Amino acid sequence: MRARYGRWDGTQDDPLGDPLDLGEVLDELGDDLLMGAGGDVALQRLLQRGLRGQIGLEQLRQRLEAARRRFLEGTNLSGPLQEVRERLDRIEELERAELARRDDEDARFAELTLDALPRDPGGAIRELREYPFASEEAATEFDALLGDLRQQILDAQFRDLSSAMRDVSAEELAAITDMVADLNAMLAARARGEEPDFDAFMARHGRFFPEDPRDLDELLEVLARRMAAMSQFLASLSAEQRAELDALSRAVLDDLDLQFQMAQLQANLRAALPGLPWDQAVPDGWADQSMPLSGAIDAVERLAEFDELREALAGDYAGASIDDVDEASLRRALGDDAVRDLRRLKRIERMLEESGLFQREGGELALTPRGARKLGERALVRLLERIERRVEPRATGPDAEATGQTRPWRFGDREPLAVRRTVHNAVLRRAGEGAGGARVTLRPDDFEVEEQEVRPRTATALLLDLSFSMPIKGHFVPAKRMALALHALIEGRYRQDSLHLIGFSDYARQLQPADLAAAGFERVYGTNMQHAFLLARRVLADDPRPIKQVIMVTDGEPTAHLVGDVAEFNWPPIPATIEATLREAMRLARAGIRLHVFLLEDDPGLVGFADRLASSTGGEVVQMRGEAMGRRILHDYLDT
Repeated sequence: MRARYGRWDGTQDDPLGDPLDLGEVLDELGDDLLMGAGGDVALQRLLQRGLRGQIGLEQLRQRLEAARRRFLEGTNLSGPLQEVRERLDRIEELERAELARRDDEDARFAELTLDALPRDPGGAIRELREYPFASEEAATEFDALLGDLRQQILDAQFRDLSSAMRDVSAEELAAITDMVADLNAMLAARARGEEPDFDAFMARHGRFFPEDPRDLDELLEVLARRMAAMSQFLASLSAEQRAELDALSRAVLDDLDLQFQMAQLQANLRAALPGLPWDQAVPDGWADQSMPLSGAIDAVERLAEFDELREALAGDYAGASIDDVDEASLRRALGDDAVRDLRRLKRIERMLEESGLFQREGGELALTPRGARKLGERALVRLLERIERRVEPRATGPDAEATGQTRPWRFGDREPLAVRRTVHNAVLRRAGEGAGGARVTLRPDDFEVEEQEVRPRTATALLLDLSFSMPIKGHFVPAKRMALALHALIEGRYRQDSLHLIGFSDYARQLQPADLAAAGFERVYGTNMQHAFLLARRVLADDPRPIKQVIMVTDGEPTAHLVGDVAEFNWPPIPATIEATLREAMRLARAGIRLHVFLLEDDPGLVGFADRLASSTGGEVVQMRGEAMGRRILHDYLDT
C-alpha cells in the first residue's frame, strides 16, 4: 500500500469535511423518482437545487452571473486603435518640434511628409517605418511602439507568447513562423489519418506554450479558444475598425509567410473545433474605450469562459453532466470554495452507484432493488413516526416473531432469555449497591426476555392505480411511497408474510418495487379494476399463507374491463364494465380474500360504485389521501 503526501492548498477533498448522508440524498430524489422522472433527471434536479442547506449548481450559476456582471462593469475593452493613435500623435509632435527648430529645406520637406501621413494607424506606421526621423526621441518611441504592437498582436493569437521570447526580433518571428508551419503540418497529417509526432513538436517549440499541453488535442483547444476570442473581438468592431486593425497587423508583422501560416492555422482550428463561439460579438460598448489588443483578447476569452461555465452549470442541453463543469475555470471565476461545493455535488452520483442503490443500465441511471428497498425504508420511518402502536407480547402460539425489544421477565414467560440485558442489569445493580469483588450474582429482578408477538402469516396483494389521472391529481407519489413503505415493513419486520405489487391502468400486471421508480408514467386511459382483481386472485391462490387480503388504492371509477384478452375502455363507465368488475370482486370474497379499498377522490360516481363494491363483498372502503392514507394502511397492517 502506497501513499502520497502533498501540501494542503484548500482545493483537495476534505475527508473530515461535510459528510454526505445517503438517506438524505435518497429522500431528496424520492419525489422525482416516484413521479417517473428517471434517475438521471432526478439526479440533475437535485444537483441543481443542492441538498438541504448546501450549495447547488443553480446557486453557483447565480454567483457566476454576479461575477460576470462585476467583470463587465469593471472592464473597458477596445482594440489598440485609440491607444496607437495617441502614441502616434505623441511621436509626430516630437518630430515636428525637432523639425521646427531646423531651418533647412529637408526639414520643410519632412513636414510635408508628416502632413501627408494616412489617418489610419496601419497606414501611418507603414509610412513611418521608412521615414528618417530627425528626432532621436521620436525614433526611440516609434521603435518602442512597433515592439509593443508586435507583442500585442502575437499575444492576441497565442496567449503570453511574447513572454517566451527575449525580444520580437526577426529571428524570433522566423521561429514563430516555423512553429505555426509545423503545427499546420501536424493537422494535415491527422487529416490524412496519420498520427502526428506531438512530442517532437513540443521538444522543438514547447517554449512558446506556457500551458504545457499534454497532447495535441489539448494544445488545439488552447489555441482555438484564443483565436475564437480574437474573432469575437473583431466581430464587435465596426467594419472600418476591423479594416484599420487588419492594416495595422499587416504593417507591424511585415512577414507574408507568417501571415499565410496564421490564416491557415485559424482555418484549421475553426474546422477542428466548430463549437467554439467563433465570430460572436461581445456586449455593446466594449469597443468604445482604450485597451491594448492582448488585454482585450484576454478579457474576451475570460467572458467566453464565463459563458461556457454558465451553460455547463445550467445543464439544459442534451447529454449534460456535472463533469462538464471545468474546475479550473470555476476556480478562476468564483474561487476555491466554489470548487469544493462542486466536488461535493460530484460525490453524490459516485456515492449512489458505489452504495448499490443505483446502477447504469443502457447509459441511464436506474434505481436498483436495493435502492427501492432503501427508499421504502425511509418512507416507512417517516410514516411510523406518526403511528402510535403498543405491541402486546404473546407467550404462546405458533410463528412467534421477535420485535427487537426486551421486557422484564414474569413468572410463566416462555420467551428466550435476553442474556445481555440480564447481565447488564445485574452489573448495574451490583455497582449501585457498592459491592466489591468480581463475582456477579443474578436475582429475579435482573432477568429480561426477548419480546415476541404472534401473527398469522398474511399474503397481501396491493393494487395500485397507475392510470393517467393519478399523477395529474397529485396521488402518484403518496401512493407509491406507501407501497414502498409497506414492502419495507414486510421485508424488514414480517419476513414470513408476503406482498404482491400489482399495477393497473388499461391492463393489470405484477410489479417489482424498483418498477415504482421507473422512468416515465403511463399516458393511457382506462382504470381496469376487473383485470386487477382477476390477477390478484390468481396470485393469492398460489400463495400458501392462510390469511389473504387485497388492498386497492384508486382515484377513479372502473372505466375498462376485459373482453376476451382485450381491454375495452368507455367513459363514462358503462354497466358492462361495472358488472364485470363487481363479479370479479365477489370471486375474491368467495375465495376468502378480504378486500380493502382506499378512495383518493370523493367523486359521487366513484363513491357510489365503492358502496356497491363494499356491500357485495363485505369489504372495507375508506376515503383518504396523501400521507394519511399511507399511515392508515400501515397502522391497519401492524394491527392485523
